[in-house]
Amino acid sequence: MSGRRVGRSTAIVALVSARFALVLVVVALAACAAATGGSAQTEGAALASVRSAVDTRYSDVRWVSADTLSSWLASDAPPQLLDSRARAEFDVSHLAGAVWIDPDHPDWSVVDPTPARRVVVYCSVGWRSGSIAQQLGDRGRPNVYNLEQGLFGWANAGRPMVRGGRPATRVHPYDAVWGQMLLPERRAPLP
Repeated sequence: MSGRRVGRSTAIVALVSARFALVLVVVALAACAAATGGSAQTEGAALASVRSAVDTRYSDVRWVSADTLSSWLASDAPPQLLDSRARAEFDVSHLAGAVWIDPDHPDWSVVDPTPARRVVVYCSVGWRSGSIAQQLGDRGRPNVYNLEQGLFGWANAGRPMVRGGRPATRVHPYDAVWGQMLLPERRAPLP
C-alpha cells in the first residue's frame, strides 16, 4: 500500500473516530438532560464537551468566548459574523449583522477580504463553524475565530438574536437530539 493511501486511511479513521466520539457525547448528554428535565448547567456541560471533539477534528481553529465577542461587537471595529448553519436554521434566528455561508458549499466571496478584520464563524454548537474556520485558515485568511458553544450557548445565555431584523428568542434546534442542548424556552419547534 502506498504512503498516500495509508495517510488517507489514517485521516479517514481519525475523522470517523472524532465524529463517533461527538455523537456519543451528544447522546449521553441528551439522555441526561431528558432525565433531569434540562437545566442551564446540563446544557452548558453538553456544549462544553463538544469543544474537545471540535478541537480534535479542527486543531488549528481559534475560539472566541461569547463575552469577548460581545465586546468586539460593541467596539469601533466589529468582526464580520458568518453563520454556517443550514439556511432554514439561519431563517429562524441569527446574530444581528451575520452573513449566511453554506456549510456544505461555501461561497468564499461573502468573506470580508480585509486581513485585519476579525471573522467570527458560528453554527449551533461549533462543529460546522469549526470546519468553515479551518477552511478559511487553510485559504490563508487570518483572524478567524469559532464562537465557543455556538449559537446554542449564545441563546442559552439570553444574548440578543434577530429574525427578519426583529428581536428573536428561539433557535432552530437542528434536530431532536442536538436540540436538547438548548434550554426549552430557547428551542424553536422542529419544522
